[in-house]
Parts: sequence; C-alpha cells; structure tokens
Amino acid sequence: MTLAPETATTGPLLALTLPSPAGPLAVLLTDDGVVRAAGFAPVGTMAARLPDDLARRGVVDAPADHPGAAAVTDAVARYSAGDVTALADVPVAQPGGPFQQRAWTAMRAIDAGATATYGELATAAGSPTAVRAAGSACARNLIAPFVPCHRVLRTGGTLGGYYYGLDVKRALLAHEERAAG
Repeated sequence: MTLAPETATTGPLLALTLPSPAGPLAVLLTDDGVVRAAGFAPVGTMAARLPDDLARRGVVDAPADHPGAAAVTDAVARYSAGDVTALADVPVAQPGGPFQQRAWTAMRAIDAGATATYGELATAAGSPTAVRAAGSACARNLIAPFVPCHRVLRTGGTLGGYYYGLDVKRALLAHEERAAG
C-alpha cells in the first residue's frame, strides 16, 4: 500500500466520472493507470488543481477499453457496493515533500470504518509534533478518496474541514462505517 513512483508518461490525462456513495467522483489518471487527481468536483476543477507539468498534458475522456481506467472503475464500483477496502490498492501519485508523502501513505493505512486525529496522523507520519503539517497534508491531498483524508478528524472527534464539503465527508464516513460495521 505505497504511493506509485513517478513515471515518464507524457500523454494526456485520462478522465472518468464515476458514481460513488458521496456523489459523482472525477478521476484523472496517467496512461500507466496511476491516479493523479480525484475528488467530488467536475473534471475541470480537478484538472485545475494539478501542478503545471501535469496540467499541460491536457485531459481526454478515458477510452472504455483502457486497462487502467477499467481497474479504477472496478475499484470505485466495489467500494460503492460495500467493499470499502477496494480503493487501497489503486496506484496513486501526487507531488509533495517528504512529510506530505509520509502523511499520505499513513492516511492509506487508516482502516475503512476507522478514523484518526491530526495528531495521530502526524505520529504515524513520523513527526508527532507536526500536527499542523498533518492538517496541511489533508488539505493538499489531490487524490481523495483514494488517499482517504476524510478519515482524519480533529482531536475530540469533530470533523474539521474537507475540501469537498462536510456533507461529502459525512457521507464517506457513514458509508464506510456501515460497510465495515
């Protein structure tokens, strides 16, 4: 359950919009099947969040027979149907510094149906005092829900924020709790 290494692919990003328990999920992946952006916003909004080197590639609809797109579509369908572990093995990559990479890896280790606090995330990422940086890693995550920042809460269990709104965060947590229950 690690983040995918950077690859040399240079073609356009492939776009999918898939149904999910929290609404339409836009996914952008490279031709090698690695998810580079995902979230509960239109494809154009997701593309605008990408770093320049990826954004310059442009975006095209994923061909129906593309193996990487098919794998992502299958994983999201299984997740939506109740296999809340289905997104964990989808390869992902996003730019970020060493702490962010460790925090994103730690987020992927939080079991579906469970949550962690920002402090627990900072500890899991190897820097127990970096609570604010843990929150920043959540805010900068480009690959929700594959990197499940929705599972990170404030101390005391309050929701905190979520880029796509608290209703989406609640829907994801409730779906996972029901399925894992």
